[in-house]
Amino acid sequence: MKVSLDDLAAFLTVASKKSFTRAAAQLGISQPALSAKMTSLEQRLGVQLLTRTTRSVSTTEAGERLLRSITPHFEGIASGLADLNALRDKPAGSLRITSVEHASQKILVPTLAKLLPEYPDISVEVINDYRLVDIVAERFDAGIRLGVQVAQDMVAVRIGPDFEQCVVGAPTYLQRYGTPTTPDHLMGHRCISLRLPSSGGVWSWPFVKKGNELKVRPGSELSFNTITLQLDSALAGLGLAYLPEDVVSDYVAAGKLVRVLADWSMPMPGYHLYYPSRRQPSPAFTVLVDALRFRATAAPVR
Repeated sequence: MKVSLDDLAAFLTVASKKSFTRAAAQLGISQPALSAKMTSLEQRLGVQLLTRTTRSVSTTEAGERLLRSITPHFEGIASGLADLNALRDKPAGSLRITSVEHASQKILVPTLAKLLPEYPDISVEVINDYRLVDIVAERFDAGIRLGVQVAQDMVAVRIGPDFEQCVVGAPTYLQRYGTPTTPDHLMGHRCISLRLPSSGGVWSWPFVKKGNELKVRPGSELSFNTITLQLDSALAGLGLAYLPEDVVSDYVAAGKLVRVLADWSMPMPGYHLYYPSRRQPSPAFTVLVDALRFRATAAPVR
């Protein structure tokens, strides 16, 4: 029975991605080729490792046993390669980060724009996803989420300041439908909502005034899974959107959007980079963490 490390690494990728399509994209091969590789591996081992459906892929009991057995060895190989990188003049290596669109646009990309020219041998893959991703199971080096969303067993490093959410609408929309003066009035407006991938529902808008907190679940007449499309729709006069202040401030200043319910705005906790406490940081990862670390004296990126 001959099994290559390449086949086992491919199996690990399929098991973590739970999809031949996503795993094939990461490995840089076609989906049929990857499927054939896994079938061949199962035939050589004499056991079924994966259960395939039209929608997803999951590991069988045998697959779980193999996964538990070989994962520490591959992690050891990765750690050994990282140790070798420490001997280089400059850090090198690949980093995978799960983030959200707002943090990527306002914090991560501006930081990488300064960092990567200085460290050309560091490569970074960023996946924007509003799910609370299991970074260990899905083989990410780190994640970026709001501080309150980070699990307590993770190392968390603040990378951005607190910020405000703002309800905004185009002047044309407000002229036609009126201006809400309390969050309850939003129920009579067309609201541009954020669709959440985990639950399939829409994000409830949080508000606070004089210690009184409440949430309003906007209608689903118009919903998107990115804040960029929410912003574009608000600018087009299609409804009211609830977006981070630094996303809309330039448009408000230019008169293209009008902020409403300003006295009800909810402060949001800043973004944090998080990773497992048992993770041994590579030099490349250490450089990235230091570059992202929020310094209180620094002005927020706009």
